[in-house]
Amino acid sequence: MLDRNRRIKPKPERFQLSKEKFDILITCEERVYDQVIECMESRTQEDNQPVHLINIDIQDNHEEATVGSFLICELVTVLANSEDLDNDIDELLHEFESKFARTILHTVLFY
Repeated sequence: MLDRNRRIKPKPERFQLSKEKFDILITCEERVYDQVIECMESRTQEDNQPVHLINIDIQDNHEEATVGSFLICELVTVLANSEDLDNDIDELLHEFESKFARTILHTVLFY
């Protein structure tokens, strides 16, 4: 997996250093989810723009990574099709959890 990552990633990226603002952040490990929460809470809030942080646990092996990529693609497609994400997200995540028998962590943070 490391060799594949070296081919597709031009350089390591650190979320903590990013100045970009996102509507949705997705993590694949609960430890990373917790780190993103910690990072966001330590930042000075600028404009109170919400960001939905979602975690889907994916084991670090080729098979799980392949399945996980399809799950994340499906989830992002469902979320992108929502006309009112902030109001719909709880229901959409619950439906996703039921459909794929995966536990999802979700919280709303602010920039």
